[in-house]
Amino acid sequence: MKVAFIGQKGIPMKFGGIEKHVESLSVGLAKKGFDVTVYTRPWYTAKTKKGYKGVKLISLKSFNTKHLDAISHTLFATIDAIRKDYDVIHYHGVGPSLLVWLPKLLKPRVKVVSTFHCIDRLHQKWNWFARFSLWLGEWTSIKFADETISISRTLQFYCSNKYGKDTTYVPNGVTVEKSNSAKLIKQKFGLDKDGYILFLSRLIPHKGTHYLIKSYNQLKTKKKLVIAGAPSYTEKYLAELKDLAKDNPNIIFTGNVQGGSDLWRELFSNAYLFVHPSEREGLPIAVLEAMSFGKGVLASSIPENIEAIGEDYGFTFENKNEIDLKGKLEFLLKNPALVKRVGNKAKAHVQKNYNWTDIVKSTENIYSNLHNESNVELLAKVKTT
Repeated sequence: MKVAFIGQKGIPMKFGGIEKHVESLSVGLAKKGFDVTVYTRPWYTAKTKKGYKGVKLISLKSFNTKHLDAISHTLFATIDAIRKDYDVIHYHGVGPSLLVWLPKLLKPRVKVVSTFHCIDRLHQKWNWFARFSLWLGEWTSIKFADETISISRTLQFYCSNKYGKDTTYVPNGVTVEKSNSAKLIKQKFGLDKDGYILFLSRLIPHKGTHYLIKSYNQLKTKKKLVIAGAPSYTEKYLAELKDLAKDNPNIIFTGNVQGGSDLWRELFSNAYLFVHPSEREGLPIAVLEAMSFGKGVLASSIPENIEAIGEDYGFTFENKNEIDLKGKLEFLLKNPALVKRVGNKAKAHVQKNYNWTDIVKSTENIYSNLHNESNVELLAKVKTT
C-alpha cells in the first residue's frame, strides 16, 4: 500500500511534536512493508535527502513565513500527491487539514486520513485570521476526511462534543531510551546528574515557560533550571524569558535541542525533575519522553497533561498558578525518593500504553479498513456497469 504524509515540516525530527510523531510512524510502517512517502520542507530537511530508514522523502518549496509556511507547503504537496498513485494521503495537523477536500474532489478513489494533533487556534501566537483558518481546518478534518484520528482521549471528546464526530483514538508514542551519563552537558553547561530541573519544548507562550521561571526565581535551591528549546516565530517571547532570568545565573538556556541527539538524551537522563507548565496541548510528547526516561514529571493541570500522567505517574500544579507551582517545586525538591519512585512507575506506564509497536499497528488497521472499503466500492461500480 502506498501512503503519503503531508503537513509535517520533515524528518528526521529536529524539533516539533508532529515531526517526531511522523518520523516514528512512517519508519514503523515502512518496516512493515508499506511504501511510505513523507513530504519535507527544504529549510527543515535537506533538499538533497531523498530517503530515511526506508521512507521516501520529497522536498517541495514553501513560503517560509509564520503564516504561509505550512499552508503553502501543504498545497504544493497535495497537488503533487494527487498526480501520483497513492492509496492513502495522510494529513497531520488541523492547519494542513484545511486542504483535505482537494484530493477528495480531484481524486476521489484515494482515501484521506487526518490526524488531529492539537487545538492550534487557541495558541497565543496566531492572529484572528490564522485562528479562523485553523478552526476551518478542524471542521474540514472532521467533515471531509475518510478517517479522523485524535491523539488523545481529550481531543476525541472535543471532536465529538463540538462537531458530533466519532474519531479514532491513536495516541502519540515514545521509545523507551537507555540513559546516558552527563559527560556532554557537564562540558557544555556545567550540569551534573540530578543537579537541575528540566524544561524541554518550543519556546512559545502557551508552553508556559514564563510561569516556571517566575516560580523558580522564588526558590532557594542549588539545583539549576535548564530551559531547552528554541522559539518558533516567537523571538520576542524568548527575549521576555531571558529578561525574567537575567538576574539568576542558575537559569541556563541551551538553545534548540534536536530530538534523539546525544544532548537530548543526556538532558533527559540526568534531570532531577521534568516540568511542563503548558496552558494547552494535544498529548504532550515531551511529557511522555520524560516519563520514558524514568523521570518524575510536574505538569500543569490541563486535561491533556493529566491524561498523560494519570493519577499515579506524575505530579500536577494548578494551571497558570505560579504560587502553586512554586509550592509543588519546593515539596518535590525535598522528596527525592518520591520523585524517583513515581518516575520509575511512569517509565513502565508509557512502555505499556504509549509504545510505537501498538500505534503503528492501529494505524495499519485504519489504512487496511479504508483500502478494503475502496475495493468494495470498486467492485460495486463494476457490477453496475
